[in-house]
Amino acid sequence: MSRQSFIDAVLGKPSPRVADVPSARIPVFGSGTSVACVDLMKATGASFPQAHLDAQVMADLAIGGHTILGLDVVMPLYSVCHEVAALGCPIDWGNPTAMPDSKPIWSSAGDIRIPPDFLKHPACKVPLDAIAILRKRLGSDAAICGKAFGPWTLAYHLFGVEKFLVGTLDDPGETNRILERLLPVTVAFAKAQLDAGADVMCIPDHATSDLCSPAAYREFLIPVHSQLAHMVPAPTLLHICGNTSDRVAMVAQTGINCLHWDTKSGPPEKMRSLAGEKLSLMGGVSNMMLLGGKPEEVQAAAAHAHQAGINIIGPECAIPLRTPIENLKAIARIRE
Repeated sequence: MSRQSFIDAVLGKPSPRVADVPSARIPVFGSGTSVACVDLMKATGASFPQAHLDAQVMADLAIGGHTILGLDVVMPLYSVCHEVAALGCPIDWGNPTAMPDSKPIWSSAGDIRIPPDFLKHPACKVPLDAIAILRKRLGSDAAICGKAFGPWTLAYHLFGVEKFLVGTLDDPGETNRILERLLPVTVAFAKAQLDAGADVMCIPDHATSDLCSPAAYREFLIPVHSQLAHMVPAPTLLHICGNTSDRVAMVAQTGINCLHWDTKSGPPEKMRSLAGEKLSLMGGVSNMMLLGGKPEEVQAAAAHAHQAGINIIGPECAIPLRTPIENLKAIARIRE
């Protein structure tokens, strides 16, 4: 498979057919979120926290997603902290068994300040440089997926989850002001990654049903995600953790090309039916199975997702850091 096959799959175009079985299509594999785990760090010689802070190390770890795991895409941004670090949040960059963490810094929309040199901050420049390194190394062998968090998720980190969510009920006008002022952060970081060599853009926005009601998604996020679909000049995929079955149809209205969905939403057949013809789908393999299951179970889940019409087969979300590498390799074995 190739870089173009992954891009086409994000756009919902049919994958190539198996030469001697005209009715069968070749599966495409990938993730818009992190596939970094301790085993992959050992295999590539590139580990956290350096893989967050050094462009070469970041690229070395990312390329293992293609060369070792067999995915058709690489994605070098492993944490949720790059943008908020550049905006001033204190960051603990973690270690090989712990993801980075941040602390909120703002209380109101009036506090929001986007530095003019935001993209030159090391937290942004490192992934931009890593993408440029990957573009040179990969050529057409695999696609590169960038990642720029949506304003809803940025607000969690900059204001604190509880404070921000309470505000959506107590002061919707303030919530809209926050989202409007953070939207340029997402767009600027996304465009910079595309300029550096990314092919598609993952926009994680953690608006799962337990944090954002259908009414809130309709009120606040259909407008935001519609703007992002228009303003980001590349194929786009939206990642939302948790159950999204009650908002798949709304995502399809935004113009976003692909939804990276969580298996908590239901089986692949259900998601394919809910998404309709317009929205491409990525995922199908649960993190619980990847962490604690057997390779043959993972392979069966991947085959099931492919047969159900999921466009890109892969983990449902950023994988647990203790995930066995043999389970990750099993995903792409259905193409053998």
